[in-house]
This record gives sequence, C-alpha cells and structure tokens, in this order.
Amino acid sequence: MNDMPQQLQEPQKQELVFVIDDDPAFNRVLSRALKGRGFDVASALSAAEAAALIPATQAARAVLDLNIAGTSGLTLIAPLLAANPACRIVVLTGYASITTAVEAIKLGATHYLAKPTDVDAILAAFEATAPQAEQAAPPSQPLSVDRLEWEHIQRVLKEHDGNISSTARALKMHRRTLQRKLMKRPVKS
Repeated sequence: MNDMPQQLQEPQKQELVFVIDDDPAFNRVLSRALKGRGFDVASALSAAEAAALIPATQAARAVLDLNIAGTSGLTLIAPLLAANPACRIVVLTGYASITTAVEAIKLGATHYLAKPTDVDAILAAFEATAPQAEQAAPPSQPLSVDRLEWEHIQRVLKEHDGNISSTARALKMHRRTLQRKLMKRPVKS
C-alpha cells in the first residue's frame, strides 16, 4: 500500500456548447462531432426552444444559425450573452452577406461562417480573436455587379427589419421580384 495520501481531483468541467439550428440532421451531426471532441452539448431546433433553454444552459460557446425556421438567429445573441457574458458565439448561414456578418459581430458574435462548414472551422472560429492576415487583405478582384446587388438588398432588408414589402418599396422593385432574388443563393463575388 502506498503511504502517500491520495489527492482527490475534481473532474475537469467540460465547456458546454449550445447548438441552435433548425436543420435536424446538421444539428445532430454537429452535436455528435462536438461531443466526440470532449464538449458537453445542448441543442435546440427552434428559436423558441433555444430562448427557453438559454438561462439554464449558460453556454460557454454557441453555434447559432442565422435563419432558424424564418426567425433571425441574431435575436438570440443578446440572451446568450446575458446568460453568460463570456459566451463565444459563432453564427452560421447558408446565405452569407457582409451586412448580416457586420450586424452579428456588432451584436456580440465572435465569428460568422458560411455553410457548409465543418467542426474544425467552427472550433477555430471560437478561438479566433482577430481576422487572419489573408482575411484582412482587400480582395484582388472587385465584387461582381450581381454580388453588389445581393449585398445592397441585404442591407436594405436589414434596415426594414426583414419586411419584404417595405424593402421592395424602398428598392422600387416589385415584391415578387424581390422574393425571387432572395430565394437565390448569393453570387460568390
């Protein structure tokens, strides 16, 4: 028998990652991948479910979809930060735009990533403190006219709180034309 007293070690507390995404398959796969990396994971498939769970989870990290079944994920940033001011939030979207990226960062998100993405990119985004040099450099090619149009539409849509009719009026565009443009994926550049 060993004469030295045994020191009791508290189990190391794992960080909780809150995955908020309305795509059940993506939510399940990402949650499983994060658990495999040693994180505790909570998940929600709707904004209402997430809002109800936020106070109890007090997540250290959150992966937040920008569009959660028609609700802006950006509305959940403030409650996440109220529950845990140190929460690191990565916003994911299939329809990335400069306007929504800037808005997410202004509201307190740590990073903004375009889908599709993988768990390694998400984990790197949690740790990012500043843009990488290659991200900070201006693009070598100017944005295409189609991309500029997409960015302008996103900015005006944000100014009108997502209201399609008032955005269409502001853009002097028919509402159905605007809806068709919004349904398309943005042009890369």
